Amino acid sequence: MGKRKTAKAPPKKGQEKLATVFSCPFCNHDNSVECKMDRKNQVGEAYCRICQEKFTTSIDALSDPIDVYSDWIDECERANAVA
Repeated sequence: MGKRKTAKAPPKKGQEKLATVFSCPFCNHDNSVECKMDRKNQVGEAYCRICQEKFTTSIDALSDPIDVYSDWIDECERANAVA
């Protein structure tokens, strides 16, 4: 007797990687802001290589570089709304 044929499972698609390099909100250069995560001290830093602007914020275990960058953008919008 032969074995029953099983349906092959479709290949799993890998999850897309989140960006770690972004455009600067001050000088508008693309791919100039890098985000570094210091999980030991729970600090995230976004730094522009062109205009040397930087932003630091507190992070938790689930934070990603996109979270640090979005916090920086939110803080810029708050500062512009007050002015």
